[in-house]
Amino acid sequence: MGCFPRFSRPAPMFLDDSFRKWARIRDFVPPFGIKGQDNLIKAILSATKEYRLTPALDSLSCRRCIIIGNGGVLANKSLGARIDDYDIVVRLNSAPVKGFEKDVGGKTTLRITYPEGAMQRPEEYEKDSLFVLAGFKWQDFKWLKYIVYKEKVSASDGFWKSVATRVPKEPPEIRILNPYFIQEAAFSFIGLPFNHGLMGRGNIPTLGTVAVTMALHSCDQVAVAGFGYDMSSPNAPLHYYESVRMAAIKESWTHNIQREKEFLRKLVKARVITDLTSGI
Repeated sequence: MGCFPRFSRPAPMFLDDSFRKWARIRDFVPPFGIKGQDNLIKAILSATKEYRLTPALDSLSCRRCIIIGNGGVLANKSLGARIDDYDIVVRLNSAPVKGFEKDVGGKTTLRITYPEGAMQRPEEYEKDSLFVLAGFKWQDFKWLKYIVYKEKVSASDGFWKSVATRVPKEPPEIRILNPYFIQEAAFSFIGLPFNHGLMGRGNIPTLGTVAVTMALHSCDQVAVAGFGYDMSSPNAPLHYYESVRMAAIKESWTHNIQREKEFLRKLVKARVITDLTSGI
């Protein structure tokens, strides 16, 4: 696959100092924008002070990115070396690397997550990756502020399950994902219900599709691995790192898995992205 010009209008990967001027996210509340979050975001950015990738990655003329989904399709395919060959390896939530390198690779450039999805044990984090928050609700920004300032995370902040209380990353290794990718994935790409721009039933894109959307803006070549649930095999493993079966997945309240699948399938068919595990 050659290097293609990025097909969509550039949008910065991460929020930076000028975030208040970004018209496309200013008028929406999380997850589709930053309305009401100005002070929290300002406090976070004044501590992290870094809004880009690394100088080495920023200077690449052809950026090759791979998004690793957590699907069972990754198991036993020995794709680790191929995955590590990409410039930018994006992992989602608490997907483990240790012990699974043969299949999923050992390199992590970005780990994108939200409070409930983040690894809970500090020793699980990779040394050299950037920690990226995808903010789905206002509590997520408040949580990140606690993490960045190493303050006590309050459990009563309205999370739907227990959250990490510490992330072993220094402030300059922490980023906030541009919420525009959540908005664009939901409304422009997948075509989910707009619901007055508010989070509602079946209109939240999965983190995987949000990461793909980000990559379409920021990379010259985009691949995925570990994407796709095969609902016709109820006994297949749901994730590559545990034995929970496909049958355990229930129709999701927040996501529209079917619509997402159609969108991703279009991208693969049009050769905009490459699917290394052929699960989409």
